[in-house]
Amino acid sequence: MGTWRDLRVAFIVGSLFMILLIIAYWDDVGGFSLYPLQDHKHERCSQTTTGHTIPTSTHSTASYGGISNTTWAPTRTDINVEGIGQQEVRRDEEQNQVSDGSREQMARKQRITDVCSGKDVVEFPGRIRAFEQIPNRELDHLIVDDTHQIIYCYVPKVACTNWKRVMVVLSQSLVSPISGEPYTDPESVPPDLVHNSSLHLTFAKFWRHYGSLSRHLMALKLQHYTKFLFVRDPFVRLISAFRNKFGRPNEDFYRQFGSVILRRYGNISGSLPETAAEAFAAGIKPTFQQFISYLLDAETEKESIFNEHWRQVYRLCHPCQVNYDFIGRLETLETDALQLLKLLQVDHLLRFPSGARNRTAASWEKDWFSQIPISMRTELYKLYQADFELFGYPKPDSVLHQ
Repeated sequence: MGTWRDLRVAFIVGSLFMILLIIAYWDDVGGFSLYPLQDHKHERCSQTTTGHTIPTSTHSTASYGGISNTTWAPTRTDINVEGIGQQEVRRDEEQNQVSDGSREQMARKQRITDVCSGKDVVEFPGRIRAFEQIPNRELDHLIVDDTHQIIYCYVPKVACTNWKRVMVVLSQSLVSPISGEPYTDPESVPPDLVHNSSLHLTFAKFWRHYGSLSRHLMALKLQHYTKFLFVRDPFVRLISAFRNKFGRPNEDFYRQFGSVILRRYGNISGSLPETAAEAFAAGIKPTFQQFISYLLDAETEKESIFNEHWRQVYRLCHPCQVNYDFIGRLETLETDALQLLKLLQVDHLLRFPSGARNRTAASWEKDWFSQIPISMRTELYKLYQADFELFGYPKPDSVLHQ
């Protein structure tokens, strides 16, 4: 009898332990619930934000790329007839924009599907591998916000500072030293702080947090969260990166890349200046042609030191493995940002920062490449061809053939 009683006690204790494990597991996934996969975003529209209650009365729903997009409008009884007419015009315009945006998103996503499936004959590393085969270190650009069920893959030189500011506000991961509360306005978040990797939960950090469950949790979040990225003409992005990192003194980039480029391709006799400031004062800095020579060097590729600022987007964000719900472009940033915030159902919480735009223009390409040999331009295009094809940017014939 004693043995039987001990077995019953052990069974009960073991059952309780398993229940606790299950609760803890679902808490990590994003909250334990009887309906863990239902969409809670609509419920947030009635929550209080920064001391103001968001109205939940009248709303209209439009289909957006297969995802429900709800626009909320407060009920008013003191609006005159003319005001109502103006509201209807604005509503029609917004619906037309959503409809146009939906068609454009479908075209952008279909383009990626076609390229990844091999319909467009362009091969690139990792095209056919499974998500599970991507090393953790290559998932460090996928930022996760569990509260709003969002995954953002940031691409340097494509408005990523402002989108990171948005993610900081949504995740409430940074406290203002003035108010002592989390930032609520992306524009007020210091831009130099948002690149601190400790602020953002990325897929690359999942192993530390969840151990052997990390890949399973990634799969769940990829299936149920809204995923987005922003892209840019690959050559214009490359010019922008060069201007930003080598067109002015930057100690880190001079030490890690600039000095290497100058030693390999600069034909400089004697020792190099130790600092970027000293080099610039002496008129010593890499040229755009030397930078391209560095990118095309087989040794550079072998060393795997393609910095994130000029690394191909397909290597940063893995569009053949991650089924993105929204693909934005820097060329249509304002329109795309407005549509995306509505899709994410956070447009009532914040606005996309209206900060200074990157000044590098596509019209500059011919000038920047004018001194680059045609053979080098062709090889450079091959290096970035997958990004041109995946994201629907036309082949830069004016650069490649003149």
